[in-house]
Amino acid sequence: GGRLRMGTLLSRHSCQARLHSAEGMSLAEFLYPALQAYDFLHLHQRHGCRIQVGGHDQMGNIMSGYELVTKVTGTDVFGITVPLITSTTGDKLGKTAGNAVWLNREKTSPFELYQFFVRQQDNVVEKYLKLFTFLPLEEIAHIMEMHAKEPEKWAPQKRLAAEVTKLVHGREGLESAKRCTKALYYSSVEALEDMSDQELQELFRQAPFAELILEPGMTVLDLCRKANAIPDGPSGYRKITDGGVSINGNRVTNPETVLILGQHILKNGVSLLRVGKKNYYIIKWLQL
Repeated sequence: GGRLRMGTLLSRHSCQARLHSAEGMSLAEFLYPALQAYDFLHLHQRHGCRIQVGGHDQMGNIMSGYELVTKVTGTDVFGITVPLITSTTGDKLGKTAGNAVWLNREKTSPFELYQFFVRQQDNVVEKYLKLFTFLPLEEIAHIMEMHAKEPEKWAPQKRLAAEVTKLVHGREGLESAKRCTKALYYSSVEALEDMSDQELQELFRQAPFAELILEPGMTVLDLCRKANAIPDGPSGYRKITDGGVSINGNRVTNPETVLILGQHILKNGVSLLRVGKKNYYIIKWLQL
């Protein structure tokens, strides 16, 4: 602490912004640059680390590390900052913000990664093509020229999403992302039938997953009630007759419709039940 100057720490933009915010700045937050600086010193002394890399919002912390290491050891060290990747609303992406995009499939599925990049706005997609893909600059320029003529096709976004997903998850991961996209946004029965249990659970992370045995004469109403997708009594019945229920992308309005293999139950032994606009239920049929 004796080697870091209060005036320097207080003058940093990040510190000033927090000090003048409504929440203020805690002592722990103020001491964070000192802890990160000591971390740099420790890594330098133990492992010969001379470069620290971080987002440009880490400039102040990296500078504190530079000052501490050079004062203690007399060795030149270096800091490199890179532009932050932000969300479509301009917010920082990361663990703290709770909107991080992960390389680990268990945290961010290939479909979610694909959709994150396919939703990028025109004003950043060219930069992202240069940052995150190995496409030649001439090809990127051509993609953007075509986009200016046909912006409704979203060609740069689709190419960006495909290249990044393939880089992270391989060609099978890209194909998985495309299957999930067709199933969710284009109500493709073929895509649903080709999806694995893992893909279904990744696509509908919040959806209840039920395992049922198909009984003779089981109806749409029976399915909805066994899946706890509709309330008991007349209101649940009306939910179906009013058109609020679909199975595998097809609306069903007769509660007494008997479930049919190949129509209501796909060849992979799955039914995708939707109640309302956003409530999905994944049904895995046993002993077919």
